[in-house]
Amino acid sequence: MDLRKLKKLIDLVEESGIAEIELTEGEEKVRISRQPNNTQQPMQYMQMPQMQAPMNQPASHIPTSATETIAPIPLQQGHQVTSPMVGTFYRASSPDAGSFVEVGSSVKKGDTLCIIEAMKILNEIESDADGVIKNILIENGQPVEFGEPLFIIE
Repeated sequence: MDLRKLKKLIDLVEESGIAEIELTEGEEKVRISRQPNNTQQPMQYMQMPQMQAPMNQPASHIPTSATETIAPIPLQQGHQVTSPMVGTFYRASSPDAGSFVEVGSSVKKGDTLCIIEAMKILNEIESDADGVIKNILIENGQPVEFGEPLFIIE
């Protein structure tokens, strides 16, 4: 592949903000990935349970004051796979196809977990660890932010 084309592709990746691009031209294949300049740790997210009154107690007994406490919610245990870009999260390659992974699926490093669509480009997100999918944190078709946790692998 021509060096000028490669330079243009690198400039395109930097200017557009996409994390990765892969092109095949004949027998030549080029994949350009960029690492974000900001290397902050991704934020930890917790899933909050819905507050409901127990069946045997009236709704007025839901804790309302500082004197009544609620047990803290533990953070998700395991390896987090985070979004490398801003876009729309898809669990399958097309609406009528099956999901890449489900909770309980065994994955190996490099297996496709989902697709994130960014600027009309479909980016396959691969597992960066071996293990079992413990939790899928995003619903199909939902927008995701850079660094947002997508999966928990244990």
